[in-house]
Amino acid sequence: MFIRFTRSSVFTSKSKLSLYFTMMKQSACRQLTEPGFWAGVLVVLCTLSMGADVHKALKKPSMPSRVLQRHKRDWKWDTLFVYEEMAPKKPSKKIGKLENTFFNTSSKYNLSGEGANTFFTVNEYGDISVHAKLDREEKSIYKLSASLINKESGKPLDKDDTFVIVVLDINDNSPVFPPDLSGSISESSETGSILMTVNATDADDGSTLNGKIEYKLLNGTDLFYINKERLHNVGEIRLLKNSLDREKQSQYIIAIQAKDLPGIENGNSATTTVTININDVNDNIATFKKGKYTFNVKEDSKPEYEIGVLEVDDKDEIQNKDPTFTIQPEFNEVFHIKLNNIKDGILSLKVPLDYETRNMYKFHVNVDEHTVSKSPDNQAPNLQKRAEVFINVIDVDEPPVFSKTEYNFSFYEGHFSSPIIGAVSAKDPDKTGNKIRYSIEDANCPVAVDHVQGQLSVKRQLDREQQSLHTINVTAHEDVPNGLMSYARVNLKVLDINDNAPEITNGTLHVCESDTAGTTIGTVGAYDKDESSQRFSFTLAKESTNFTLHNHLNNTASIKLKQGGFSTESSMKYELEIEIKDGGTPEQKSINLVQIKVCTCHAGRRIEYCKAFAQTGVSASALLAILLCIVTILVIVILIVLRRRYQKEVLVAKCSGDIHEQLVSYDEEGGGEMDTNGYDVSILSSACQDSSFRPGLRPSLYAVVKKPPACKGDMGMMIEVKKDEADHDRNGIPYDTLHIYGYEGSESLAGSLSSLDSTSSKYNVDNDFLHEWGPRFRTLAQLYGVDDSDTDSSN
Repeated sequence: MFIRFTRSSVFTSKSKLSLYFTMMKQSACRQLTEPGFWAGVLVVLCTLSMGADVHKALKKPSMPSRVLQRHKRDWKWDTLFVYEEMAPKKPSKKIGKLENTFFNTSSKYNLSGEGANTFFTVNEYGDISVHAKLDREEKSIYKLSASLINKESGKPLDKDDTFVIVVLDINDNSPVFPPDLSGSISESSETGSILMTVNATDADDGSTLNGKIEYKLLNGTDLFYINKERLHNVGEIRLLKNSLDREKQSQYIIAIQAKDLPGIENGNSATTTVTININDVNDNIATFKKGKYTFNVKEDSKPEYEIGVLEVDDKDEIQNKDPTFTIQPEFNEVFHIKLNNIKDGILSLKVPLDYETRNMYKFHVNVDEHTVSKSPDNQAPNLQKRAEVFINVIDVDEPPVFSKTEYNFSFYEGHFSSPIIGAVSAKDPDKTGNKIRYSIEDANCPVAVDHVQGQLSVKRQLDREQQSLHTINVTAHEDVPNGLMSYARVNLKVLDINDNAPEITNGTLHVCESDTAGTTIGTVGAYDKDESSQRFSFTLAKESTNFTLHNHLNNTASIKLKQGGFSTESSMKYELEIEIKDGGTPEQKSINLVQIKVCTCHAGRRIEYCKAFAQTGVSASALLAILLCIVTILVIVILIVLRRRYQKEVLVAKCSGDIHEQLVSYDEEGGGEMDTNGYDVSILSSACQDSSFRPGLRPSLYAVVKKPPACKGDMGMMIEVKKDEADHDRNGIPYDTLHIYGYEGSESLAGSLSSLDSTSSKYNVDNDFLHEWGPRFRTLAQLYGVDDSDTDSSN
């Protein structure tokens, strides 16, 4: 089915509107058709009805106020329409026709653009056909271009023109709900309150009934309803009654149907379930679970001790519970109630109980609650809103109780004639009334206590300046085996007496060389360790020819010059003796020394240079440093003497016998001192025992060990022999050590080659024979032999 509008036709707005409704009717008729006989009948009826409407629209022109002229045009076609989901048929279904005034038998039409030659084709006569099933939800409009060309040459006969093919919608999609729909509303909400909104979607054209959705509740209609307004395809679930009660039912699951084609029986539909949660509000009051509560409390329980729980019943959730407890007024000073984490009442102590005074308490407690709304369950006349509470006080053996928890006494320092400062008192609160004994556990405490009477007295004189407050713990314990004890704190304040002499402040002053008579060179003050606020008076203990003192009567005094002319070149030392009195009872006084330096000053008496005071003594630190230096020097001298004596003894010992050199071999593989071997080289010293040895002759004998004779004078031969012995003798010394190096020692006629005694004239010999021992001893011959230069120089 298609509809073609030629551009040569002129329609009024009314005609176009009629044609549009005809198209809508065609769409509805097609949607209502189903396979079968009656479907064919319905198609015929719908087509006939549509045809009549189209005929009316085409044959009944409007009466325009002026005639509209159509411009001449070569192409005679416009928008084409095709329904989606139409199965392709053979022969292909024609959906429109191309017309051009230049068309003739030698020309043909061509298509290009979206879907050309795949979905849509055109024959040489301009008939457009569709060859595939289209889906409007995938693509709703195809834009194509038409051209007219010569069959033989392929040249265009007219310019190309564009047109569109619109895919018309059919109701081939069902509504779709979003997943996991849920809503909530508070209990006791008003009628008409919105629980939630539902928004299903339909892929069909939303401008037609195919894409419009209506909603319907399939259950729960006694409490809820959903509106049938279809604005934006949204459905609002509202409350039908205000009778929701979370305590009876906290959740509802309702089914919702969404259907397109509103108002028509047929149509596509979908269903889903929605969870409605009922939120709790504080609409139930708290009530006691029972009318009587009994508790036992020991009399030694401390304040804030939790006696027990007053359980209440409240159907609301924990966050909406808010009970209020009220204790009988005359017991408010003894007990109080606080809430625990589940909003029950915890009965607690405010003050300790005393079994000897009262052993039982009886009172009532009320519970109330302010609610947002009243549940019907709160109207019952037998609600338990008052409960009786019974407290039984349990007797315990209590420790002694002092008359005060803290005692404060005072005592003058220095007094000892009347040492009593006060007394403490304690008693046994139990009915037995045991006797009490007092003690002070601190052995260094300056206060003693009478064990029976509790009198406190000082054991020695007190000094306020050392410690002005003494804190003493006095113990009271029952005078019975395993008796209980308690403690009290005693604060002893030491009162002050005037027993300290005043001391001067700012005891060092300076006088400038430029100062003149009458110049104030400084101000002195005084302080006193005593706490009395006496006025200090200042006087000169000795008259001074250079300075005067003026008492200001405000605990300070100034010192002035009688005359000027002071110089730093003078060796004279200036001191003032000032007597200070504190004016207390008894009056204390002291004589203080003020030292005055002579200085070179800048303007404003700013010091540039001062002459230092002569030191009349040595400080302890300086004396200690001097002693350390003396001790250090003595130790060094002793060590030097001992070292020289030791060297002398060693020299004598060496001179008295042979001088030996030691060769020490070290095992480099580790092992400590056990790997170290010392070898005496003296065995080499007998290289030449023969008395007929003369310089230049070969040694006749080598040491006292088994060795080949060194007859040729080649030291290298002897060394090779020793190396061979070391390599093959497994019981010998380590293989990698060369132990014996040459002939030397006091027994050698040639003398020792060691440098230890090279300066001794006793062993001076002619070493010229070393030149004959071969190239290996060339360096040694150069060091100890006689060369020509030496001979010449000696001559």
